[in-house]
Amino acid sequence: MAVPVTHVGSPAPNGAGVEVVACYPQRSSWFGPEGGTAVINVPPGGGHIVVTSYGEPGQAAVAPSLDLRRLDRPDAVPAAALPASAPGVTALREIPTEILLHIERAGDRLFPGRGWVGALGRKLRIEGFSIKPLEGLLPGDVEFKGFEPNGQETPWVTAGALCGTRGRGLPLTGFAVRLAPHLRERFEAIYEGSFFNAGIVGPSRNGEPCRSAVGNDPLEAVNIRLIEKASPADKRNPVAR
Repeated sequence: MAVPVTHVGSPAPNGAGVEVVACYPQRSSWFGPEGGTAVINVPPGGGHIVVTSYGEPGQAAVAPSLDLRRLDRPDAVPAAALPASAPGVTALREIPTEILLHIERAGDRLFPGRGWVGALGRKLRIEGFSIKPLEGLLPGDVEFKGFEPNGQETPWVTAGALCGTRGRGLPLTGFAVRLAPHLRERFEAIYEGSFFNAGIVGPSRNGEPCRSAVGNDPLEAVNIRLIEKASPADKRNPVAR
């Protein structure tokens, strides 16, 4: 076994209650000195994960550096998720959506747009997607585009149209989401992508590309949120809304 190496796992028998769902850039829960990402499903009551590092004999042990992030979506948006250019702005509510994904070998699949959607950790390529707000916004208020292999990208589309392709075996390698110009002061688009090799990338915001640093890295899952913001005036006089 080449060292240094780090293993992530559950101390419970058979991983009861806690599951390592996916690992990047490799598919096992062993990580070399370059590090990586593990996606772990923890039950509502909590659980334990054991992180064990192995080094050269005789060398002082070095604790691994960990960056823990929740991937589920609480009702409120953390203040850090809002852009620094909007002082005094807080989240008012999240707009419910439906997300259509065209997935290789699975075809079209419709998901409630809450949390991660797609084949997270299963390495099935997303070839097209579409977003439809269910309240508070019209379909034409949300704009989105896709990035394809070899630097190609789609136009911005809206009104629930499919962004990408069907039946051509052409994966998306990134995407972007934004609101129509007249709504950008009131709403935020915040989104992440999971890629075959890079793992989870983001969050990106308001039309920024969400792409892997690895060339032509296929997209396998997305986490997209549309947020209505409350301005300082809203908070002082909520009845005025």
